[in-house]
Amino acid sequence: MTAGAIIYDPAYADHDTGDHIESRSRIDAIMERIRSDDHARSIQILKPDKAAIEYVKANHDAQYIAGVRRLADAGGGWLDLDTYCSPKSYGVALLAVGGAICAVDAVMADVNNAIAVVRPPGHHAMRNKAMGFCIFNNVACAAKYALSNQDINRILIVDWDVHHGNGTQASFYDEPRVLYFSTHQRPLYPGTGDFDDVGVGDGKGFNVNVPLQAGVNDDGLLYIYDNLLVPIAEQFEPQLTLISAGQDLHYADPVGGMLVTSNGFRGLAQRVKSVTPKGYVIAVLEGGYDLEALASSTLSICGSLFDFPTSPREEDIEKGISEHVRDRVDKVKEIQSHYWHL
Repeated sequence: MTAGAIIYDPAYADHDTGDHIESRSRIDAIMERIRSDDHARSIQILKPDKAAIEYVKANHDAQYIAGVRRLADAGGGWLDLDTYCSPKSYGVALLAVGGAICAVDAVMADVNNAIAVVRPPGHHAMRNKAMGFCIFNNVACAAKYALSNQDINRILIVDWDVHHGNGTQASFYDEPRVLYFSTHQRPLYPGTGDFDDVGVGDGKGFNVNVPLQAGVNDDGLLYIYDNLLVPIAEQFEPQLTLISAGQDLHYADPVGGMLVTSNGFRGLAQRVKSVTPKGYVIAVLEGGYDLEALASSTLSICGSLFDFPTSPREEDIEKGISEHVRDRVDKVKEIQSHYWHL
């Protein structure tokens, strides 16, 4: 395999959200940090194409897709209370899906892991509506593309965004070929992702939710991954892993209440790598709204994916595993032991 790849296009800035918290400044900050790092800037950057409509229709209703296009063509407006569509947002949303698909094609060819620095984010987008800054579900579309166009039968989706990925969960709730694993703060938008949301029909047991109170730190998240994600994924044996990489669980982020540090994201990515065949991990950008924290955390993820050192500043965050985290892990084990050996 060749070195990893960063998927990026300057056109992601054309999704013009004005002074909205989900703005072009997010990926500008990430790419500036990547270009300033001696190791990261040596990683190849691949420029994606817009996704073909058929690949978006695999996960989204045709009337909804057409409605987004009409709104953009009419000059833009609000798709929901949180999600803005500018005149160019339809094309950029197709490009975001295309970025995730480009990453799939790259790692299935000869690229060793990839990160898609895309926007708008995607994991809240439902089949027929936008939600939570998300227009099309980039990760869900990419997973369905991989199942249909690559020799892939088992995909792991790991969602560590501080918000539950309700759109992604809905896309695969009855699908045994996709294991969806989410850690998220609850209560918090969108209010979904409870313990008992385990899937339906053939997909029962292939949906794992770990709802958490605010205040979980690096040690707590890594304990969850070591005791839940790792043993479940080792039994599932994914051929490809997609990460919904939302860095809004960083302690400095304004929208959540978690205590994860920039270095903590490296540990999370390392756990994901440990349960995935070498070279087949893709991180796709979701949330993260403190620019410094987002850039530093994303660089740490790159360091893990592409095997180069990173040295984020020491952050004075309380260490140790809380009783809350231990209780939540025990609760998930009680439920998921019906489907997995835990």
